Amino acid sequence: MGIEIEQSCVQLSNIAISDTHGENSPYFAGWKAYDENPYHELTNSSGVIQMGLAENQVSFDLVEKYLEVHPEDYNGFRENALFQDYHGLKSFRTAMASFMEQIRGGKATFDSERIVITAGATAANELLTFILANPGDALLVPTPYYPGFDRDLRWRTGVNIVPIHCNRSNNFQITPKSFRSSLQRSRINEHESITVKRSVLEEILDFVTKKNIHLISDEIYSGSVFNSSEFVSIAEILETRRYKDAERVHIVYSLSKDLGLPGFRVGTIYSYNDKVVTTARRMSSFTLISSQTQQFLANMLSDKKFTEKYININRERLKKRYEMIIEGLKSVGIECLKGNAGLFCWMNLSPLLKESTKEGELELWNIVLNELKLNISPGCSCHCDQPGWFRVCFANMSEHTLEVALKRIRNFMANRTGTKKM
Repeated sequence: MGIEIEQSCVQLSNIAISDTHGENSPYFAGWKAYDENPYHELTNSSGVIQMGLAENQVSFDLVEKYLEVHPEDYNGFRENALFQDYHGLKSFRTAMASFMEQIRGGKATFDSERIVITAGATAANELLTFILANPGDALLVPTPYYPGFDRDLRWRTGVNIVPIHCNRSNNFQITPKSFRSSLQRSRINEHESITVKRSVLEEILDFVTKKNIHLISDEIYSGSVFNSSEFVSIAEILETRRYKDAERVHIVYSLSKDLGLPGFRVGTIYSYNDKVVTTARRMSSFTLISSQTQQFLANMLSDKKFTEKYININRERLKKRYEMIIEGLKSVGIECLKGNAGLFCWMNLSPLLKESTKEGELELWNIVLNELKLNISPGCSCHCDQPGWFRVCFANMSEHTLEVALKRIRNFMANRTGTKKM
């Protein structure tokens, strides 16, 4: 918008002028602060370190090595340049189905004919919302949840979100009790990056079946579970039930977290409902992935030697990073939730709040952002109803940068407690 034009009162649509995009959240304000003053080890060592982005960069070298060995995977210009059916390339859907099985340890099977390709999990979630709900209906989402859901699920669809408030007493994990008290209206989305126990998933499936509502299982972090045996996919539950009542279950998956490829915009919907698959394919024409991207990933995901190596090493590296930040915070008396997956941890700074309120949390967040120059996400931006919890990402930076961030936190805590600075 470099050219200045006098603004008149030209009318726009209700969507254009609404604030349901949710981008007035502290979550996005932190991103703006980072964009304006990004940390760089050599050129801006006092800049803002981005700890609000759940991005996986710990295994880029493995993908880069694959590309060095297989440069031919980017060939095929003529074929890829021509129009492709919005069903997606069959080779890619087949490779994706196989990869989804592999990353779940072979404990569930996936049919490539039920895979719908979308431009990332964001598009998949919105597309499913359009298909399953009418404006004014509600999605029930366990808290704390990804702040972008307020935009992705509500803004264009006209659908509401009803938070299911989970609490500290059980690591903020969803339980039958927590969803039973809230599941009175519509649909539920599986808790972000928390591995839900098999018994809980079975009870949730029983409940949604009884109430005749849909279940969206967001499994984008399935490959980041440090111990693969701890992850239970809703697909496993359905297989043991011989797919009874499966038509109300829909899985969202992407390569953004597990393969660290958010810029490729590769997401999938896997539905056991024929009508949902058909409609999603029709609507996916608005969210297509380039044929070149599909062909490249079809080749890479079909290389089982590579994918097995990547999955194992990536899990080991994420676990190491997690332990690094948890131990670093623990050394200065900061408690974190015990985790077993994901690209971030939940840090408890409630003892530092002047008052145990949302306002007290945001006051502390402003200090961390503007004085420590760390962009972390306050719990209230994720609809956490217990003040003092902050989401801290650790996989989107080098180990050196993470050490710099931890040093800033140590010095901050030293100033608060009067102990020696690091």
